[in-house]
Parts: sequence; structure tokens; C-alpha cells
Amino acid sequence: MKHILVPIGSTENSINTLQYAINFAEATNVKVFVMRAYKVLTKAGAFVNADDTMQRETNLYLRAMINSVDRKNVAIKMITAKGDVLESITAIDRELGMDLIIMGPKSNSIKEEVFLGNTSGSVLKQTNIPMLIVPDGYQFSPIKSVLTAFKSGIMNKENVLNPLNKILKTFNASSNLLLVKTPNYTEEDLVLDSNLGEIKNELTVTENATTFQGVLEHFQSHNPDLLCVFRRNRGFFQKLWEKNTILKKEFHCNIPLLVLRGKL
Repeated sequence: MKHILVPIGSTENSINTLQYAINFAEATNVKVFVMRAYKVLTKAGAFVNADDTMQRETNLYLRAMINSVDRKNVAIKMITAKGDVLESITAIDRELGMDLIIMGPKSNSIKEEVFLGNTSGSVLKQTNIPMLIVPDGYQFSPIKSVLTAFKSGIMNKENVLNPLNKILKTFNASSNLLLVKTPNYTEEDLVLDSNLGEIKNELTVTENATTFQGVLEHFQSHNPDLLCVFRRNRGFFQKLWEKNTILKKEFHCNIPLLVLRGKL
């Protein structure tokens, strides 16, 4: 893992998310790319240099954000992107290669009942880059325990565990696996892939209707510093994927949530 992308929104928590990302980058020895996307609405009567003005204001905003945090000698690069956030992230990843996105759960929404806002939710749902969601106001601390939840030990994609492996190695964290036997599971699902076996300190097998319910049942007993799940078409957020915005009554996590990509 070499590059972390931190999309900056307009909420007060953005500074906290950026500081978390910098602290995380210092511990893992990676480079931070801070980005903010902007749009220029073209309409009759708009002044000619609107694009230049928006770019300049966005640059000033990013500089102010970076100047508001402790940089800790971490390499930080600014990216001002014109256009949609998702399209910008895709373009940046294609050009520079991003290993992880760190975002707050709400980049623009200030509604208290919302856990995952529309922008953060759409990025989580539609990009192919692993994502670390940092709760509002959460302060960085070394990760000592990780709970990784899944419903099948079969892995069909290489390197999907890279971000998790980096975290476990950097912080010498314990790795607890939670295998949730959901309805219609197969015996093959209960066999751990060798890559999962290599990171296992403890394995818990439970039976629940969904992986999500399995996490709810066992979260308190494991008391992790980081929850890790996998994004699949029919996985941890199976029903929540139907929309981008997720309310706290549907799902809420008060510790960082690492969402890995790939079939598992």
C-alpha cells in the first residue's frame, strides 16, 4: 500500500477525517492525496472565467484544510478535480493508482439521523478501491484488534486482503475472523482460503440470517478497534446497497469500518 486518497467535503468533520488519514499514513508510511471536486454550471450570462475562479477557490479551500492539521512530515499532495466526485476518483485512480480511500461517513450531509451520506455512500458503492470510513469525531489510535466478518471462506480475487494485511502488520494487531453461516451456505463456504488462514488469530463460526446480523450478535464480545467487511453484490450491505444514503437506524458503526473489494 503506497497511496491514500482523501476526498474532502464541506462538513466540519472533514478536518478530523484528514487528520486521521495523516496519522494513519504516518504509521503505515504511505503518501496522502487530498482531493476536492468542483463543478461549474454553465448558463447564459455566466462570466467567462468561472472555471478558473472555481479552481482557484477550491485550491484555497484545500490549502486551508491542510494548514489546519498536523502534517507530521507526511507527504501530502493536493488534487483539484473538475467534475463529479465519482468520475474524479476513477480518473485519479487510473492515473496514479490508489490503494485506499479514507472518508468520513458524511462528506456533505449534516443530518444527524444519517450514518452514510449520499456522496460517501455512492463512493463506497460504486468504486473499486478499498475504503476506510472514519466515524465523525473519531480520534486516531493504534489498531490493536480487527474483526473481519464474511459468509464464505472462498476468495476469487487476488490481493483483496492487501489493505487489511498492511494494517495487521503495521500495528501488530490481533485478527479475529467471523464466519457467518447464512441460509443456503455450502460446505465449501466453511473452508478458509489460505490467505484468510494466514491472518487468523481466532475464528468464530456463527449461524445468522445475514452477515450483518452476525456482526451485531458478536460485535460486543470481540470489542474490535476496526471492523472489516467485504463489498459484494450480495454481501454485508446486501439490502443497504439499494440506495446510497444509509440512516443510523439501518446501520451505525462507532469505530472505523474497512470495506474491501472483491468476491469472497
